[in-house]
Amino acid sequence: MSKLHELFERQGQSPWLDNLKREWLISGEIQQWIDAGVRGITSNPSIFQKAIETSEAYTDQLAQLVTNGVSVEDSYWELVLHDINSALGLLQPLFDESKGSDGFVSLEVSPLLARDTQATEAQARSLWDRVNQPNLLVKIPATQEGLPAITQMISEGRSINVTLIFSLERYAGVMGSYIAGLEAALANGIEDLSHISSVGSFFISRVDTEVDSRLRANGSSEALELLGTAAVTQGQLAYTAFLETFSGTRWERLAERGARVQRPLWASTSTKNPDLKDTLYVDSLIGPNSVNTLPDATLRAFDDHGTVMRTVDANPDEAQRRWERLGNLVDLDDVARVLETEGVQAFEKSFVELLQVLTVRCDQLRK
Repeated sequence: MSKLHELFERQGQSPWLDNLKREWLISGEIQQWIDAGVRGITSNPSIFQKAIETSEAYTDQLAQLVTNGVSVEDSYWELVLHDINSALGLLQPLFDESKGSDGFVSLEVSPLLARDTQATEAQARSLWDRVNQPNLLVKIPATQEGLPAITQMISEGRSINVTLIFSLERYAGVMGSYIAGLEAALANGIEDLSHISSVGSFFISRVDTEVDSRLRANGSSEALELLGTAAVTQGQLAYTAFLETFSGTRWERLAERGARVQRPLWASTSTKNPDLKDTLYVDSLIGPNSVNTLPDATLRAFDDHGTVMRTVDANPDEAQRRWERLGNLVDLDDVARVLETEGVQAFEKSFVELLQVLTVRCDQLRK
């Protein structure tokens, strides 16, 4: 049994692949990852930028779209939806076998809409309806403007991956938005909530990158002692918040109608600091009812030398003490604000740059 299979079978955590490109769909590599234990796939604008810019596998479809007079931005969505639908088909058997708990593929709304609630709602609804597959998760960023859109989509029975979470406070808002959406779904006449799924994607490695730069600038012995600890600590505290939120009377009323917990998903889990173990953000955040979405290199590393052991809630009191120590040295609220702004901007940049590349390619194809 591979460690990816062990992760789910023994610890209840689902490993997902944080990458999708047409070459892998054609070659069978995506299916090989599924056979190896991958239980879902995530995508984002940066992933599609790399996939489309570096491959000729999209040329024939793009040429047909140009011939049909499709606009550049609409062509982007046609290219992306082709890959998403193909991946959904490959994961459908797992979705059925797991009774809808895994086998998902995530598709993100345009990052240009991250600060516009109504536009996010409209596009999330449109993408969900166009794909029309139960194992799709539409990704909505956890900006302040994104939270009402999350509630609205859940209330309509649409499954959502909430992305770009960088703080415990915002994570509480994300979970609250999901629960409010489920309650609204019941009020809207959706009696069986088991068909609605959601994950809350907590970004991990970027937290260490930002906090560690501030700890180094501080330079004290305590600050240097805490290098490389912030991201895992915050993830562990997020898991504690998850356990507390999805329990008690309010949640039990929803669970009786089939409601599924909104699983915490650990994203951005490849280590950026070469001084840290390459599987740190997997080994340290293992626990039931959670997801870790990993780039292929990190999946290989974990399967080779990762440790399958429940760790995410091994010592919550120590995690709380460490977080308080970090908060005495670094403005953690400002860290979250900076990371959210940078995260949205990075996806916007990828999206705009890809549209520019597609514009050039479309012009070339018209000649």
